[in-house]
Amino acid sequence: MAAVSKVTAGIAAAVAMAAVASCSGAQGGPPPNTKKGRAAPKAPAQPARLIGDGSTAYTGAQPNQPAPVRLKPGERPPQFVVFSWDGAGEDSQKLFSHFREVGKKYGATMTYFLSGVYMLPTEKKELYDPPQHRAGASDIGFNDVKGIRNTVEQLRGAWQDGNEIGTHFNGHFCGPNGGVGTWSSDEWKSEIEQAESFVKNWKTNSGLKGVEPLPFDYSKELVGGRAPCLEGQRNLIPAAKAMGFRYDASSVGGVQTWPDRIDGIWDFPLQQIPVPGRAFETLSMDYNFLANQSVTTKGDRSMHSAWGKQMRDGLLQAFNRAEQTNRAPLFVGDHFESWNGGTYMKAVESAIKNICPQEGVRCVSFKQLSDWLDAQDPEVLARLRALPVGEKPKGGWKSYLSDAPRPWAPSPPAQPSEPAAAAGSDEHVKQAEE
Repeated sequence: MAAVSKVTAGIAAAVAMAAVASCSGAQGGPPPNTKKGRAAPKAPAQPARLIGDGSTAYTGAQPNQPAPVRLKPGERPPQFVVFSWDGAGEDSQKLFSHFREVGKKYGATMTYFLSGVYMLPTEKKELYDPPQHRAGASDIGFNDVKGIRNTVEQLRGAWQDGNEIGTHFNGHFCGPNGGVGTWSSDEWKSEIEQAESFVKNWKTNSGLKGVEPLPFDYSKELVGGRAPCLEGQRNLIPAAKAMGFRYDASSVGGVQTWPDRIDGIWDFPLQQIPVPGRAFETLSMDYNFLANQSVTTKGDRSMHSAWGKQMRDGLLQAFNRAEQTNRAPLFVGDHFESWNGGTYMKAVESAIKNICPQEGVRCVSFKQLSDWLDAQDPEVLARLRALPVGEKPKGGWKSYLSDAPRPWAPSPPAQPSEPAAAAGSDEHVKQAEE
């Protein structure tokens, strides 16, 4: 896949800059046929209703979705974990198809953030008109027909498995010179509209007329995304709201507490989690572990195993910290890349294997988490948000979430924020030691 192979080169350059920068069952359950509960019944099969040029089609409600149920008074909340993938596409590494199988094996549904340009062949690149850049520009390139065909196959299967297809938007522009952090809300809206268009017109743009359509209406299924480099959330939120998004996963430097909304949009940030053996925490993303370990994507081969173990253990420590205390959802961000010999992919797979089959754990997509949160009593969510990182509810869950009034203080309303200029941003940033 031409596009994905170019991501590494672009990010490798960003890593060099990162070296001198710093930054900070019924309740949302697994797919069916797992030991932890049942999903909502499948909707009766419906004939596909083609949309537009037939790149997409309405085939009914998405299968394998859990039915969100409101917590009963005094009931302990599930432990949610969301594994998500930035720029999801299928290339020669076949990591998209691999992790689909991992998810099915261990009862995990996930969020795949598709980069829209991965549905656009290089010879049609001028169809992309990015904000503040010339038509046809992209910092991650485009795709070829084979890559589009393979990516469509995985997107189709992922959705049918019950996973979410979100967006990583398009050209992955970062930094002060036309990066997404400088875009207006109108420019963000244009970017979202183009991301939808590339998914809804891949047959026309690629010439793959005989391939099956994607089995969903992307304009309706697309309810959230993650911005490149975790930049630009302030102006993205109004555009996302106008386009019908329900959540945004673009903020940086979150902590392991229960999420809140920004102007009606659920805010799901990458979180600060432990770096075992070090005196600081870093963002819950593969790239941030890399930036703190080797800086380059091809570091000392003798350290690959140790670096992967450090990430895996960091994820497990973060999970245990939440699961044993405030039970805040854990958000994990990843890329389909073989950085440092693929050690981070092995770390994530090991974490999924260890975490998702556990009793009371729900490895879900961001969309499924949004469904569950929307179903809850706002008073209960406020009490959950009042629990700091690593703090158990006083008196236990039965008392803390009972109908009886309890002394607690709601968290202040979440506000959109931008990382400080000196601190850099998301996956391309090294975490400062404290």
